[in-house]
Amino acid sequence: MKTDYELLLAQLAALTEDEDDLIANLANASALLMDTLPHLNWAGFYLRRGEELVLGPFQGKPACIRIPMGKGVCGTAAARDEIQLVPNVHAFPGHIACDSASNSEIVLPLHFEGQVVGVLDIDSPSLNRFSQDDREGLSRFAAMLETACHWR
Repeated sequence: MKTDYELLLAQLAALTEDEDDLIANLANASALLMDTLPHLNWAGFYLRRGEELVLGPFQGKPACIRIPMGKGVCGTAAARDEIQLVPNVHAFPGHIACDSASNSEIVLPLHFEGQVVGVLDIDSPSLNRFSQDDREGLSRFAAMLETACHWR
């Protein structure tokens, strides 16, 4: 099943229009992702605080609260400033298993004034859940959040 990213982006635009509060927008964005994308078990955000990522708004089971920069999929994405699309998290060196049900993951760095300020993290219980189409669509989703939110 292919995700209609044009519709998803239109929904995000409607939710964030005239609202620049970071927490409100990230909370709605995580709810929108969980409601729209099939086969997810977690969707949310980690926000950079110095040399670690701290749990932000999310949908799913309780999660790891702090992740050091460079550790696990989220910390690697933030430290390298690169999207991490992982077909099988159990094969990822240094994977941090916050939820043992997660089998694949995509993590996208979020930016403000050229700096990584957090990550969008999405997990699935399915192996190979995320495609190149998801990578491109979610990159546009993240870019919209970067401009819609007041990051400082």
